[in-house]
Parts: sequence; structure tokens; C-alpha cells
Amino acid sequence: MGRRAYSDDLRARVVAEVTAGCSRRAAAQRFKVSASTAIRWVELHGETGSVRPRPRGGKSRSPLEPHAPWLLELIAKEQDLTLAEIVQRVFDVLGVRTTDSSIDRFFKRHGMSFKKRLCTPPNRTGPT
Repeated sequence: MGRRAYSDDLRARVVAEVTAGCSRRAAAQRFKVSASTAIRWVELHGETGSVRPRPRGGKSRSPLEPHAPWLLELIAKEQDLTLAEIVQRVFDVLGVRTTDSSIDRFFKRHGMSFKKRLCTPPNRTGPT
């Protein structure tokens, strides 16, 4: 995980080598990629006609996303709610069980963050 995709040029050269009659394992060895990688590239080319990597990632699978308008409106109306209070409100109103971290990730995906604030400023008395 976290590795960049191999270049399309390398992928195309491996597939072309196999198309020209070389075995997948021999082509992999020649271009210094694993045999399983060469096998996947040839299969990908056969399925799609391209060697471009498939898209990665996808849409959020959060159970909170269908309720995004309601959650965003809630925060617009009551900006001082804590994450724990939002979790309780989501359960009470929507019947969806969730956690503080899920709520936090939801708002981060929507470009919002919650800053920690102290109720009162700290006592800053120094030596006299």
C-alpha cells in the first residue's frame, strides 16, 4: 500500500512483450516486475483494452452521508455543540449509532473542523 502505480509505458512494454509471444513470467523477469504483476497487467489489457491502472478509492461509505444536509444544518444552527453532543443528537433524532471519531471524519470531509477551546482563559500569574 502507498506505492505509486507503475508507468503506463512500462505496463505497455510488458503487455507488448507477452503479445509478441513471450511468457508472462519471462516478460516480468525481463522488465524487473513480479510475475503476478505482469499477469494482472495482461489480464487488465484483455478486459479493458488498456494498461492504465484502475481508479482507486471511491466514495465514502459513511452511514452519516445520507444525513449530511441535516448534520450541516445542525452545526450551522448550534455551533458550540461538542462531538459527544452531536453523537447523542444523531442517535436521538436519526436513530443512527455513531462515534465521536466518525462525526469528526464526516465534518473533515465536508471541510469543517472543531477547535478545542477552554471555557476560561488560563491563569497567567507569574512570579512577582
